[in-house]
Formats: sequence, C-alpha cells, structure tokens
Amino acid sequence: MAPVAKKAGSKAKGPKTTKKFIINASQPASDKIFDVAAFEKFLNEKIKVDGRTGNLGEVIKITTSGDGKVEIISHNELSGRYLKYLTKKFLKKMQLRDWLRVVSTSKGVYELKFFNVVNEDNDEEED
Repeated sequence: MAPVAKKAGSKAKGPKTTKKFIINASQPASDKIFDVAAFEKFLNEKIKVDGRTGNLGEVIKITTSGDGKVEIISHNELSGRYLKYLTKKFLKKMQLRDWLRVVSTSKGVYELKFFNVVNEDNDEEED
C-alpha cells in the first residue's frame, strides 16, 4: 500500500481568531500599590508578535479602563498563559510578587489578588 501524498499547501490557515483578555488589577490599584499605566506600558514593550517585541501594530490592542482593568484584544494567536507570565514578570520587577498573585477567574479573565496573610500574632498577645 503506497503512502498517501499530501497536497502542497494543505496546511491552510483558518480564519483569523480574535481573543479578548482582561487583567483585573482593581483591588491593588485602589490601594495605590499597583500602577496600571506602567503595567500597560510594560505589556506594550514586552509582548512578542512574530518573535519580536515592540511589534504590536494592528494585531494587538491594549487599553486600560479607569477602574484598574487592562484589556488586551488580539487578532492572532496569543496565549493567556503568556499574559499571566508577563504579569508575574511585571510584579517581580516592581517587587510586588510577595504580596500579589495572578488568578484566573474565568476564561480570558485574570485577577490580581492579595495573598491571604494569617495573623498569628493575635494568638501570642492573648496569653
């Protein structure tokens, strides 16, 4: 039995996919420890398109809203994990990684939350 030859160019690309991601940083932004404008600038500089940074063009749009939300609209393949990775990288750069974590609340929505710090000092003071 002879192997079936594939047609040249059979790897046709499907229609352009449009994905929408939201990174909600309203809680730390309202406490004035997270700078949303600096985060937006960081994403503009660091997101790679076709292997190059600073190459967003018409493919990716990044906007912020007043309540601490950053909205990323991508017209090509962009992974939510990649955005989570970049968010963690920004938190590390701003030395906020010890207090904030990135949690996916639903598909395409990430939220910055504070770690739950348990006060064990109260137990010692009661003695």
